Amino acid sequence: MPAIDLNRLLKQSSRLSDFFFVPDEFVRHLHEMLDFYVDRSIRKQPAVAPYTNLPSYHTPVVILRQIEQDIHRNAGEYPEAALELADRLWDEGYLEMRLLAAFLLGQIPPQGERLLARLTAWSQQIHDPGLRAKLLDSGLTRMRKEAPQKFLELIAQWLRPERTRLWASGLHAASSAISDPSFVNHPPLLNVLEPIMEAAPAKLQDEIKEFVLLLYKTSPTETIYFLRQVLSNSNDPMTAITFRRISQSFPAELRDGIREFIRGKSSET
Repeated sequence: MPAIDLNRLLKQSSRLSDFFFVPDEFVRHLHEMLDFYVDRSIRKQPAVAPYTNLPSYHTPVVILRQIEQDIHRNAGEYPEAALELADRLWDEGYLEMRLLAAFLLGQIPPQGERLLARLTAWSQQIHDPGLRAKLLDSGLTRMRKEAPQKFLELIAQWLRPERTRLWASGLHAASSAISDPSFVNHPPLLNVLEPIMEAAPAKLQDEIKEFVLLLYKTSPTETIYFLRQVLSNSNDPMTAITFRRISQSFPAELRDGIREFIRGKSSET
């Protein structure tokens, strides 16, 4: 890979942004730009990123960040053009291009239904939890900050009992919110999540564990109170079983704080 010359990178990225309103040309020039930084000594064809089955250029983060910086203003001012470009990038199927597509969604005013439709559809196309989390973290950036009630309604829709394919997306979106210091609507978010936590399906134990650990990092007391409430209210025997399994990864104080509630539920089954 050529050494990253900042002046050259700025010119390349600025030139790329000139094609913001011409998606096909943007994608063509983006391929050329990413290919320029490929390490030829280890790559002869598009490589697959380690945590996804998508082809990838293994592009250094600094390059993608510069591209994002140069296109974010247009994305906010011209949401229709941003959606068109995001669609084209997503369909191209490369990891870097899908990450840029997710970034574009996060810059679009959060009121549009077309934005929600893409987030819902795209999250179902991703099998890798890490990539899904990146999509939801980037794609919901403005909604979390500017329309928190709409964000909560979206998660509630994804966690409806008949939409099991979207439950993982709902939990990932909740984890992104907890990780965002600007998001302070914890009580209503926990209210939305309580039914899925009480059900605690085994197939989602990794997503549940991730959310609990993030919440505990932010608010230990709130986390213990919330999990005690979940375990007390649940009538599903899987709740105690799932939390017994994942509690092995919890900090000692959290594990001790819910142990008696897990035991109590286990003794009832």
